[in-house]
Amino acid sequence: MKRGRLRVYLGMAPGVGKTFAMLDEGRRRQGRGTDVVVGIVETHGRAHTAEQLEGLEILPRRRLDYRGTTFEELDLDALLARRPEVALVDELAHSNIPGTRNDKRWQDVDELLDAGIDVITTVNIQHLESLNDVVERISGVPQRETIPDEVVRRAEQIEIVDIAPEALQRRMAHGNIYPPERVDAALTNYFRVGNLSALRELALLWVAERVDEGLQRYRAAHGIDQPWEARERIVVALPGGPEGETLLRRAARIAARTTGSDLLALHVVKGDGLRADDPAALARQRHLVESMGGTWHQVVGDDVAVSVLAFAGAENATQIVLGVSSRGRWETFLSAEGVGARVIRLSGHIDVHLVSHEAARGPGLLPAVPLAGLTTALSPRRRLRATALAAVALPLLTLALTRVRGDNLPSDMLLFLGVVILVALAGGLWPALATAVVGTLLLNYYFTPPVHTFTIADQNNALALLVFVAVAALVSVLVERVVRRTTEAGRATAEATILAGLAGGILRGETSLDALLGRARETFGLAGVTLLQRDSTGEPWRPVASVGESEAGGAAEVPLGDLLLLRTSGGPVRPDDQRLLAAFAAHAAVVRERAELAGRAAEAVVVAEGDRTRAALLAAVSHDLRSPLAAAKAAVTSLRSDHVAWSDEARVELLANADESLDRLTRLIENLLDMSRLEAGALGFVLSPVALDEVVPLALDAIAAGPGAVVTDVPETLPEVVADPVLLERVLVNLLANALRHSPEGRPPLVAASCHAGRVELRVADRGPGVPHGDRERMFAPFQRLGDRDTSTGIGLGLALSQGLTRAMGGTLEPGDTPGGGLTMTVTLPVAGGARIHPEPE
Repeated sequence: MKRGRLRVYLGMAPGVGKTFAMLDEGRRRQGRGTDVVVGIVETHGRAHTAEQLEGLEILPRRRLDYRGTTFEELDLDALLARRPEVALVDELAHSNIPGTRNDKRWQDVDELLDAGIDVITTVNIQHLESLNDVVERISGVPQRETIPDEVVRRAEQIEIVDIAPEALQRRMAHGNIYPPERVDAALTNYFRVGNLSALRELALLWVAERVDEGLQRYRAAHGIDQPWEARERIVVALPGGPEGETLLRRAARIAARTTGSDLLALHVVKGDGLRADDPAALARQRHLVESMGGTWHQVVGDDVAVSVLAFAGAENATQIVLGVSSRGRWETFLSAEGVGARVIRLSGHIDVHLVSHEAARGPGLLPAVPLAGLTTALSPRRRLRATALAAVALPLLTLALTRVRGDNLPSDMLLFLGVVILVALAGGLWPALATAVVGTLLLNYYFTPPVHTFTIADQNNALALLVFVAVAALVSVLVERVVRRTTEAGRATAEATILAGLAGGILRGETSLDALLGRARETFGLAGVTLLQRDSTGEPWRPVASVGESEAGGAAEVPLGDLLLLRTSGGPVRPDDQRLLAAFAAHAAVVRERAELAGRAAEAVVVAEGDRTRAALLAAVSHDLRSPLAAAKAAVTSLRSDHVAWSDEARVELLANADESLDRLTRLIENLLDMSRLEAGALGFVLSPVALDEVVPLALDAIAAGPGAVVTDVPETLPEVVADPVLLERVLVNLLANALRHSPEGRPPLVAASCHAGRVELRVADRGPGVPHGDRERMFAPFQRLGDRDTSTGIGLGLALSQGLTRAMGGTLEPGDTPGGGLTMTVTLPVAGGARIHPEPE
């Protein structure tokens, strides 16, 4: 069956006209002969919206009773049975009341779509899950009804219903949105011009992103490679060096000139892995671009120019920012076309900016060739062996050829060239060049007429010797380059393996800072590695993590911005290892930052939990204190009244009510005080051997349980437990009061105890409605309401305090099922074997 199509009208706030537009679209489709049914529409008393319903078929709503109140919801089954072509369903983010098949209305809409029914619906921007917290910060009003963004994204059509904030305020002032008594409060709070302007911008930007996604899909489906300049997208190509920060800041300034433009940073990793990128610089640049609101991208490609252009085309980029080439004129003349020149030549309709930077070379004619470029990649021992090979092979070959005395100079030159190649393979460039020079002299003296002189009679022979020298030198250079590349490839593979292991460990959260520094110490054979930090520039460094001997000599330092520094000790780090050490330093900075963020997150969780508990406490205390106070106040006021002549029986009953209410108030205040002391760690207690058969009667007396109100099964033969007798009595009082409150008439709760494996279990079981398994963790949070159990007076604070007191005494409190139905609370305590004292703090 073909899935239905979803059309969403999106607004910035209530009253912009979403429902009106939805109904207008329904009337338009009905006029074209489409079968349209109104599933559910909320007019909120707005006359103009109600007028739009005239002439449309309206499906009767489903009426449900919940907690004594009748609610009306969408009748999903009736709508599915009716099977219209188009269904109008208002308020997509609405939460259904308990008793309906789905928790959310968008789930109802999903079923309609699966049945092949087209749906037109409405939603406000503040209900989108990704923007919920942003809207709360703007308006100060939390939104409890949210909808996943993906649900709206899947819509075939999203239409924004827009209106100027001032016009919406006028509509509000005219009474077209809220009743007159709510207008003033709305205009001074949620419907302020600043709030509405911010919400309007959020809605427009969110829809613009969805439109852009649709444009990208259209271009991909139709094979359109040329950029469509619907919005500015600036791609900045980062070469991997320090000049990247200059390029990023220049690109950010270009992007800032156009509102709504995107900044995309791209780094191309060469496929051979041999280019010497600076990991620390790349890490800083990634942090910089993200702080500027841009995004970081990394691709692998052998041709940098082609990779940059392919990425820019795929992202529909309009501009590319490149750095000026750092090669000199002579180097440019001898080598192929540069990256910048190729990008400019192949860019087509994409604008290209070339940005100068400090790393660009000056205008000199000759390149500044580094001395390291002429050094060999081979070890001194290998070069010495190659020199010994040449010293042995050249005389032996000369002796053998002089014995033959053949007049065949080309063959002799090929044999000498073979020796040069062998020496080049064994020892690299310099031994091979020396072999080529010595071989040329031997060929000239022994085999070029006139022999035994360095004179050359034939010009062709002279040319042959010159060619021999050139070929030998060229072969030596090529062999050296191959050896160097092989060595670099092996080193790059080793570095990649190490870095992959580091990255994998960090992503999985398995690498601690000490473990990372220890791995760096082992990798480079150092005596010690230390990570230092300071709060601001100019302050002294302080160590935050260290492994090994930090005071050993031969220190090297790798800066990580202005506030972090990696310092090594115990020997110098080879120049070839500096890049890998910088990668270790960058990873250490990431691990350090992640640890700090985790610590802040943990602190935030604690603070949030404390705020939530305090909010629940304040919200519930007003109710729980007011109820017994009101009852006691009413009883006392009635007794003092001169207008009513109370009988002795009524007077006793009123006094009993007042006494019971004041007892409830006393227990609540004691629980509150003990709970605050427990959370603050200021609750003193003494653990000593306690007999349960003595504590249980005291708890029953404290709750004034009459004969038969509680069934007890606590054998006198049970061993004593380790507990504070006063606190244990408090725990039992709370558990018994809770069990009595929820036990049906004629089925009293049970208190039973038994001993197992060195621990005593005390069970308080009732035959009440019980608590669902999914809510049993929440039942220990203060002031919760779970199903039919009002936890604000018993389960909430009483159980929270009981669990805390039991844990403080070294025991546990766990909920369970009562056989046949109900809730069993089990207190487990250790058998007495000693006493411990925890005095109350001074």
